[in-house]
Amino acid sequence: MNPAFKLHQAGQSLWLDNITRQLLDGGGLAAHIELRAVTGLTSNPTIFDKAIESSAAYDSDIAAGMADGLSSEETFFRLAIVDLTRAADLFLPVHQRTAGVDGWVSLEVSPLLVDDGPNTIEAAVTLHHRAERENLFIKIPGTPAGLQAIEESIFRGVPVNVTLLFSAAQYLAAAEAYMTGLERRVAAGLAPDVPSVASVFVSRWDTAVKGKVPDNLHDMVGIAAAHQAYRSYRRLLDSERWQRLANAGARAQRILFASTSTKDPSSPDILYVKALAAPHTINTMPEETLVAFADHGQVGEMLAADGGDSELVLGGLAAAGMDPQELATQLQLEGGASFAKSWRSLIACIDGKRTEVRGGV
Repeated sequence: MNPAFKLHQAGQSLWLDNITRQLLDGGGLAAHIELRAVTGLTSNPTIFDKAIESSAAYDSDIAAGMADGLSSEETFFRLAIVDLTRAADLFLPVHQRTAGVDGWVSLEVSPLLVDDGPNTIEAAVTLHHRAERENLFIKIPGTPAGLQAIEESIFRGVPVNVTLLFSAAQYLAAAEAYMTGLERRVAAGLAPDVPSVASVFVSRWDTAVKGKVPDNLHDMVGIAAAHQAYRSYRRLLDSERWQRLANAGARAQRILFASTSTKDPSSPDILYVKALAAPHTINTMPEETLVAFADHGQVGEMLAADGGDSELVLGGLAAAGMDPQELATQLQLEGGASFAKSWRSLIACIDGKRTEVRGGV
């Protein structure tokens, strides 16, 4: 049994942070499911930008979008939904076997809506309706405006993957929005079994502090921040408020560790996967990291529910002159800006392909 299956047996879901038409057509995703215990998938604008730019596989969809009078953005969502519904169908047996706990795929609303709660809500409802798949999450950033959209989307029955979380405080704000949405459903006589995950980004911490902290904190800050979010997650699940919701039929908003590929080539390529093993959680990772872990990963002790040495590590960050909460806010803002940049690049890529199609007519 390879390490990926051992980690899955330990109770953590392994999701793939990638999707391309080639991965679907060539059987690559099916192979990851069979050989590396993959039980879900996430996507983002950067992933689709690279997939569309590097392949002619989407050209016919782009041409069809033009013929139907769609904008580049509308064309993107149509082709993305095609890919993600195919992936959702591959994961449907897992979704059914786990009674909806696992087997999910994720589609993100336009990052340009990061500060626009009302339009994020409408986009989330529309995209989920269009996909017509029960195992598709809509990704909404856990920003101040996003929190409003998360609560309302959950109330309207849209499964949500909360993205761009970097700290325990940001995670708890997202969990608050999720629980409030569920409580509103209970008060309205609706079933509170609307699923959600909360995505905590890890490696971006270490990229941000590289060269600014002592050597003993190298590649440890992101793990510490994730560890604190996990501690908050475990405490929340034991809270009276959550227990009341669970008793009404709600299911836990699982914590998902994202951005778990190692950015420093001098560090182990499975660093964040090994360090963040924990039951009833998810780790989403790019193919390179997934393959590496399945090949030579190690499954050791599970993440401590009490936060381990995370206070000490983040205290070292403060001693180096950086406030962890301020840095988390900065990382969230930068993450939103990065996704918006990728989105503009994605739309420009589709614009370029549309120009090529016109030129070939």
